[in-house]
Amino acid sequence: MACLIKNGHLVDPGNDISKKTDIYINDEGFIQAIGKAPEKFKIKNEFDATGKIVCPGLVDLRARPREPGLEYKATIESETLAAVSAGITTFCCPPDTQPVIDTPAMAQMIQHRAWRFGMSFIHPMGALTKNLEGKQLSDMEALDESGCVGITNGLNPVTNTLVMRRAMEYAASFDLTVFLHSEDPWLHGDGCVHEGEVGTRLGLPGIPEAAETVGITRDLALIEHTGVRAHFCGLSSARAVEMITEAQSRGLNVSADVTAHHLHLTEHDIGYYNTQCHVMPPLRSNRDRDGLRLGLQSGVITAICSDHQPHEPDAKLAPFAIAASGISGLETLLPLTLKLVDDKLLTIEQAITLLTANPAKIIGVDTGNLGVGATADICIIDPGRHWILTEENFVSRGKNSPFIGWEFTGKVTHTFVGGELVFSIDGDK
Repeated sequence: MACLIKNGHLVDPGNDISKKTDIYINDEGFIQAIGKAPEKFKIKNEFDATGKIVCPGLVDLRARPREPGLEYKATIESETLAAVSAGITTFCCPPDTQPVIDTPAMAQMIQHRAWRFGMSFIHPMGALTKNLEGKQLSDMEALDESGCVGITNGLNPVTNTLVMRRAMEYAASFDLTVFLHSEDPWLHGDGCVHEGEVGTRLGLPGIPEAAETVGITRDLALIEHTGVRAHFCGLSSARAVEMITEAQSRGLNVSADVTAHHLHLTEHDIGYYNTQCHVMPPLRSNRDRDGLRLGLQSGVITAICSDHQPHEPDAKLAPFAIAASGISGLETLLPLTLKLVDDKLLTIEQAITLLTANPAKIIGVDTGNLGVGATADICIIDPGRHWILTEENFVSRGKNSPFIGWEFTGKVTHTFVGGELVFSIDGDK
């Protein structure tokens, strides 16, 4: 329904806007005007955003709703609801579902399920190889036509370099973006933590920084050879940032993201076998965390994502080395990014850019902005609201987070999808 969001501070990096103004949304769910009311506009609903930040709905490049195949962990319904409670109106689903997203039918099913619930929109990622086995190429053209916004083998390595070359050539011929989790599987081995002082003290098998940098070296050589557009997912080391910096300076069409938790946690947060800190790639040294932050400030890393991986409680109760890896990250994506603003590492405009316009550009979708005519996917944030993360206030079915007990400043109060109010912190939907 037609509505007005008034008196908010609009931060819309996609249109270079950061000022106090009003937003007018028409009956079809599109932005009709900003600032001045259009002629004959009849307001049916009104929201006062005084003292709050109004920005485009957040875009998360990597979140696993667990459906299909792992519904005992979470579902599309539960995780899209968690997403809108965190201001995320669009997110990408990696292809490592069960069955794998390597056919148009699977890609369309994911999208249709999300449409059914009317919360966050899910963009599927297509599998680079059939069943993610790293052997036979998938039908990338068909996956692209069915709505996939990128092609990736996820965390499953393509060990055969010739297969990876052919995959990149195929993707380049259709102007598709290849999303890479670059890692040398032999150097990774059976490691579960960063190869450093903490892993040594705890007696846990380590994953050296070289596992990441060797993988990136191979992939950069193939990117240069094939001319494919590529995006590096979840950088974890300072050296990796330097390598991407150098590649961009040489004109390679590459971009990169980082997870919110890698910007705040290090190997020292593992403490005494805290399995909530078991993630892939592993939490690395203080130097690496600082290098990732510098990558954000310099513009080499252009997006922050949640890498949301919800788990049932039992998955984290095993010994560290065999406990399931991953963090339930949808609901900490924004607050962890706002912490960087509080720490004076980013401005609020830079932070919102990393969560909206930039990731939307990476996946090539027309969202992440609030220009006239744009779909009214909107997030309203109370920047002064203090709150503590507890298991009880998780909306996601996954409560696996090392940030439980942390105090945050900044909370989503309202989320709109297509002009419809889908979340309100006070329940006044």
